[in-house]
Amino acid sequence: MELSAVAVAGFLTDCLIGDPESWWHPVRGMGWMIERLEKILRTVFPRNPAGELMAGGVMAVIVMLATGGTALGILELSGWIHPGFRTAWMCVISWQVLAARSLKTESKKVYHALTEENVEKARQAVSRIVGRDTKPLAEEGIIKAAVETVAENTSDGVIAPLFYLLLFGPVGALIYKAVNTMDSMVGYKNQRYRYFGRIPARLDDLMNLVPARLTAFFLIVTAWLLPGFDGRGAFRIWLRDRYCHKSPNSAHSEAACAGALGVELAGPAWYFGVLTQKPVIGDEKRKVEREDIIRVSRLMMGSAWMALAAGAVLRCLIG
Repeated sequence: MELSAVAVAGFLTDCLIGDPESWWHPVRGMGWMIERLEKILRTVFPRNPAGELMAGGVMAVIVMLATGGTALGILELSGWIHPGFRTAWMCVISWQVLAARSLKTESKKVYHALTEENVEKARQAVSRIVGRDTKPLAEEGIIKAAVETVAENTSDGVIAPLFYLLLFGPVGALIYKAVNTMDSMVGYKNQRYRYFGRIPARLDDLMNLVPARLTAFFLIVTAWLLPGFDGRGAFRIWLRDRYCHKSPNSAHSEAACAGALGVELAGPAWYFGVLTQKPVIGDEKRKVEREDIIRVSRLMMGSAWMALAAGAVLRCLIG
């Protein structure tokens, strides 16, 4: 019962406040720790594939232990002061691991820049939420990038944290967030991170196996229920294209959203100055348009509310 209440409180706080840029966020601390550890461990371990692989594994263990240990220590100390204080901290951590409001806010910045016919401003806005190179992108590419990142992060930033929050509490959700942050920073298959980032990337794949598929399910159901979306198409494209990505998880939510919108997503993209060939996802029943950024945010929020309700009820039932 407590975890359900904490998850609801965290989600509502995220919807109301989001992640104000002027406020400190745990992910910033994780990012700082990952950067520092990478520099240190690269000097400690041999500069060969085996050494880099081991260095990345050691970093993953340290980051997970430090994150989980800090969260657990805060909760234990606050509980020693007063049980209500501990519950308050659980709610704060739950709010911090969720990113629904920030996804919606940041993608809207891209939308508003495009409605102002300011493509350069839109490029700058979308560069804040995607990992690809944005300089080569024209308007269609900017829209696709924004839609894809909302679709993918519906899992990484909303459904997966909720899943681990309801299953293992705030500590488990924060550890998931640490693994996901490592993957976003070092989980690339380029020359620098091919070996160093392999273990963090595999951990992220493992931890997202169930949440990614749950996300697709909730997106498909949302597309059936909300007007203006194609629920049948969401299921059909998910079934066909859910593995059209090097990651075993990323295409699940993108495929469901592409089918729900009736557009084509993914395809070739530039990363670190190199053109990466990726398969397309979805059928191009029509060209993507600016309004798709708003539509995919509606899908994200609808699936998030549905996942929260289902998860909170199940958590109460199992105790």
